[in-house]
Amino acid sequence: MCNLYSHTSNREAILDFVRDVARVAENIGNLGPQTGIYPDYMGPIVRNTAGGRELTKARWGLPSSQKVIYDAAVKRVEKLRAKKPDAEIDFTAMLALEPDIGTTNVRNIKTAAGKWNAHWNRWMGVENRCVVPVTSFAEYDNTSGPDGKKRGNTWFAFDDTRPLAFFAGIHIPDWTGVRKQKLGKEEHISLYGFLTCEPNDVVGSIHMKAMPVILTTPAEVEMWLTAPKEEAISLQRPLPDGELKIVSVGPGEDPPGSWVAG
Repeated sequence: MCNLYSHTSNREAILDFVRDVARVAENIGNLGPQTGIYPDYMGPIVRNTAGGRELTKARWGLPSSQKVIYDAAVKRVEKLRAKKPDAEIDFTAMLALEPDIGTTNVRNIKTAAGKWNAHWNRWMGVENRCVVPVTSFAEYDNTSGPDGKKRGNTWFAFDDTRPLAFFAGIHIPDWTGVRKQKLGKEEHISLYGFLTCEPNDVVGSIHMKAMPVILTTPAEVEMWLTAPKEEAISLQRPLPDGELKIVSVGPGEDPPGSWVAG
């Protein structure tokens, strides 16, 4: 699961790659490099809107399913009961207050039976599709190096120059909910996330479960943003074996240097 990526390109490169962008939102500014974009950070996206395509920033993490939120509430109650066995706990109230920390990656667009996943299907229309600019992404390597320490983040890019590509994404322009428990209140925010798929051989050598769905040409970007969902979902496939390379190992940002938060 990809929970860390970077974008060190620029707004002009994005606008040259993605066709017919009608508007650049004020929150884009000069769009400086972001060498470490983590869940719940603000990241750039190009999204479909009623007024045309828009380059903007949104928060990384789509709404979680009811099951994910329910399971999180159960774990929270179990921890509380372990600390205070005699405490009276109102699970219904706990569930109502359970924050949705967001779902960063979307894999199961369809069920095992081939039906559209009810949770994600509502946002699979053209109006909720976006593309997410990326120049490298990381998967965590839990194995140990010669020094006995975990190798940590392994960064992948097409080559050492880290050329621009895009994740196939989904966006929700106006979500209302509790994202952080410590805030204790609802937020009104725009969200995004992106699809994953089986890994190719390069990513699979580190992370066998998944890799992001990466679009490498203007034609693929156009298809994701405009095609009917049955056609667009054909893009949920790994890159060919041999594409991508490991460009950095260990750091929480890429390229290593001055870290710029989202």
